[in-house]
Amino acid sequence: TILGETHEEEDEILPRKDYESLDYDRCINDPYLEILESMDNKKAQRYEAVKWVLVFAIGVCTGLVGLFVDFFVRLFTQLKFQVVQSSVEECTEKGCLALSLLELLGFNLTFVFLASLLVLIQPVAAGSGIPEIKCYLNGVKVPGVVRLRTVVCKATGVLFSVAGGLFVGKEGPMIHSGAVVGAGLPQFQSISLRKIQFNFPYFCSDRDKRDFVSAGAAAGVAAAFGAPIGGTLFSLEEGSSFWNQGLTWKVLFCSMAATFTLNFFRSGIQFGSWGSFQLPGLLNFGEFKCSESDKKCHLWTAVDLGFFILMGIVGGLLGATFNCLNKRLAKYRMRNVHPKPKLVRVLESLLVSLTTTVVVFVASMVLGECRQISSSRHSGNDTLSLQDISEDVNSSIKTFFCPNETYNDMATLFFNPQESAILQLFHQDGTFSPVTLSLFFLLYFLLSCWTYGISVPSGLFVPSLLCGAAFGRLVANLLKSYIGLDHIYSGTFALIGAAAFLGGVVRMTISLTVILIESTNEITYGLPIMITLMVAKWTGDFFNKGIYDIHVNLRGVPLLEWETGVEMDKLQASDIMEPNLTYVYPHTRIQSLVSILRTTVHHAFPVVTENRGNEREFMKGNQLISNNIKFKKSSILTRAGEQRKRSQSMKSYPSSELRNMCDEHIATEEPPEKEDLLQQMLERRYTPYPNLYPDQSPSEEWTMEERFRPLTFHGLILRSQLVTLLDRGVCYSESQSSASQPRLSHAEMSEDYPRYPDIHDLDLTLLNPRMIVDVTPYMNPSPFTVSPNTHVSQVFNLFRTMGLRHLPVVNAVGEVVGIITRHNLTHEFLQARLRQHYQTI
Repeated sequence: TILGETHEEEDEILPRKDYESLDYDRCINDPYLEILESMDNKKAQRYEAVKWVLVFAIGVCTGLVGLFVDFFVRLFTQLKFQVVQSSVEECTEKGCLALSLLELLGFNLTFVFLASLLVLIQPVAAGSGIPEIKCYLNGVKVPGVVRLRTVVCKATGVLFSVAGGLFVGKEGPMIHSGAVVGAGLPQFQSISLRKIQFNFPYFCSDRDKRDFVSAGAAAGVAAAFGAPIGGTLFSLEEGSSFWNQGLTWKVLFCSMAATFTLNFFRSGIQFGSWGSFQLPGLLNFGEFKCSESDKKCHLWTAVDLGFFILMGIVGGLLGATFNCLNKRLAKYRMRNVHPKPKLVRVLESLLVSLTTTVVVFVASMVLGECRQISSSRHSGNDTLSLQDISEDVNSSIKTFFCPNETYNDMATLFFNPQESAILQLFHQDGTFSPVTLSLFFLLYFLLSCWTYGISVPSGLFVPSLLCGAAFGRLVANLLKSYIGLDHIYSGTFALIGAAAFLGGVVRMTISLTVILIESTNEITYGLPIMITLMVAKWTGDFFNKGIYDIHVNLRGVPLLEWETGVEMDKLQASDIMEPNLTYVYPHTRIQSLVSILRTTVHHAFPVVTENRGNEREFMKGNQLISNNIKFKKSSILTRAGEQRKRSQSMKSYPSSELRNMCDEHIATEEPPEKEDLLQQMLERRYTPYPNLYPDQSPSEEWTMEERFRPLTFHGLILRSQLVTLLDRGVCYSESQSSASQPRLSHAEMSEDYPRYPDIHDLDLTLLNPRMIVDVTPYMNPSPFTVSPNTHVSQVFNLFRTMGLRHLPVVNAVGEVVGIITRHNLTHEFLQARLRQHYQTI
């Protein structure tokens, strides 16, 4: 059904929209069931082998997308920095630094303008894409999130955003890009490339598509950080809401393919040694190792765990502050920027770029400290031995605005790619003053918070890591200078600070721990990273949610949590279900189906028959009524047979309907009681109702008695299936039997997947509105159902673990009394119903 009314928080300002749900629940014509029935074991194994081939192809393509982004980011960034560096060195002596600033502004504003234009083409390409993919894997269909145009705008736009000097990362959008590759590659079709069509009828279901998207998202993480296991855990922890053991191997295989594809090409291009595999991901933390000359140094000790816990607490507080400020900025944009013309969003991005460029240039020139480069290193001072650090780290030292034999510590952090700045903080020892680190952290914190959410593709992982690394490095400097802890390794504290701040912002635990361990290639860091992330998450959760959950809530997406609170067990299914049903009959006229589909936006309809006492009169001269009653009787007789078998071993209570069909007599109807009709149905009783024909459409003018009359539940049929039946003209005339109706195979029913035609776009002039459609061959006759007195926690667990979209509520005599969708299980909806429950006590 339609996802229903949304219940927003009091401070929400974004107008909610109805998001569609993905069809994860199986139906009668499920592709797997058809394969098992029509294929032998060899063909089924071949079908599974095709899955493995496609998973491998998704990993390879995701790695190539990462290679494309990384190559052009490096190209544009090096070009910009070379021009600006030569201009700064020349203008430092001539006094024309304003010209250097204008050159830097020219580069940055041009790149950011291009990134904003790409977002105007495809608005869903803005941001990191992780909230959208999280919603998709949770079961919500966000429009355009997995289109080919999206990945093109995302991958191209993020390289312009990073090259434009914005405080954003390219690793986050890699997750979105991998998910789009996973969604589109197995379909062998795209709405952007309509002329390219392949006859590939497999994997035409939302369940298959979800599994491939899970693999693609994991491949994006693996390509970004060189962490295939971390990518698999990320897809499990933050992504897919529905998981199985077979999917684990496929996702891990896809992540491995992405990691080694990117590693192979990057290592070959950068080092000229093809097959050496030296660069596993876009972001590499390097090797953490104490200097051989410093015998007191240790990577970390048991005493340091206390400092790590405190850093986790501070990181959680900083992350909560970051999320709070960013939420307020997002609400301000929704009120004042998004309602205005799209050009205003471009101007906002240019304003952020202008401010960032000016702050970076002025801070490096005014606030930077010129520090001495020494060829020897003495204990206790801040000089640096160039022989003790890697060549890559040394090459990123900047001498802007400083005399010979000195370098500018602030410019070294600001005028380098973010990955190089992280390596500086992780592996340079004693090269940054506490004042520089404090100012850098403050400026980066504020500017990255302002930047995340503007209309450009932007990631948050790397800015958070860089900001946290500066915080950790500052803590290490203070402990060395004021407490005299000479054994401290500054790189370890920078890594723990990065983990603490990132954990406080995104609130990830298991997957982020493994990602950081794989990125550092140091298993001994496992315990401190895990403790720090857990403490940061607990601290931040005390104040607000993670940054991705905040943006999901602002979009009004009905995202389901992992579990409900203990207090929710005071509610039952009857308290949260939607009792006003729109339903169809097993045999329904085209006129009624078109009326239902055009006047509602529900996505599934219960298939029901009415509990009539005067069935024989209705059967006279009406083929439609006769077919419905015959279907009802055959269904009841089947249930009666099952009821007899159960009664042989256990005491059971057959319904009056079953007893009537078994004894072949009609029971006398009880007089109506003065109780609520819905409550009577919940208590397994029903009252008489007006004599209405089954082909009549539900009407808004129905009385309460008409609306809640007893309906025997037979199955569930989707809107897409009904529209397809109408589009293909699947029907029969009243003078014929239902056996004359054409039958469509699963391949024909899913031919238009994933873009089924809309009922308003169909030309139905050639169809006779009095023709009848038999929906029974296409409905799901055995969907998951719950009784009205089922606890909410059981309903929630069933909905989440089985990947359901619609959950009918059926009483003990087989009558459908309501339906539950994901909107009925969101935290806001349950809280509202719980308040109503307390008020009625």
